[in-house]
Amino acid sequence: MKMNQKLETELNENIPKHVAIIMDGNGRWAQKRFMPRVAGHKRGMEVVKTITKSASKLGVKVLTLYAFSTENWKRPQDEVSFLMKLPITFFNKFVPELIEEGVQVRVTGDIDGLPQATQDAVRKAIKDTAQGTKMILNFALNYGSRDEITKMVQSIAQAVNTKQLDVDKIDEQVIENHLQTNFLGELSNPDVLIRTSGEERISNFLLWQIAYSELVFTDTLWPDFDEKIFIEMIKEYQKRDRRFGAIKK
Repeated sequence: MKMNQKLETELNENIPKHVAIIMDGNGRWAQKRFMPRVAGHKRGMEVVKTITKSASKLGVKVLTLYAFSTENWKRPQDEVSFLMKLPITFFNKFVPELIEEGVQVRVTGDIDGLPQATQDAVRKAIKDTAQGTKMILNFALNYGSRDEITKMVQSIAQAVNTKQLDVDKIDEQVIENHLQTNFLGELSNPDVLIRTSGEERISNFLLWQIAYSELVFTDTLWPDFDEKIFIEMIKEYQKRDRRFGAIKK
């Protein structure tokens, strides 16, 4: 029995339905090897393929990956340009495999704010994989949670202003319906958030949605992250006692 298959047998039936990952450490991985930062991003995209297949195989229903934040525009122009080309290369190569695996591509974030070629690649991938029913691969792309929350407040305020919504009808469900993850329905809130590279912060990612998510951190840099480590992260999640603020009897 292969090592990863052995690890899988150690998991119980409590597989998280929604896994979110902050893929951190690409630049540091490259710098440690005296390579340009973009080499780390390129390697990181290969890891995305591996973890997507692993998550789908385990029975995860939604895999949300923090690919590019609204703050990442502040990075050097050559790095940003490379990051904008990555989805084009990634989808051109990987979409046929995603279709075969039954994986549907979705995007959380401001697609309209991306370069036109990137927009076109993203929209084509969404369209081409629309029939996938096994798992949703959700890229947080040009996404920032504060921006999302700001737009949610504006949208609800507009609905109130135009008499489409009464103030006293605003509840958690109304808020979730106006967030960018609303298309995920009951799966919009991650069960577990994983962050690589040893950093232990949220970095403006899914601030509303992770209210009761389990947080799991690893020192492993994203380009070194593999199926074995991913399964170990799921094992750590399964050790947690999720009470959602209540006391279990």
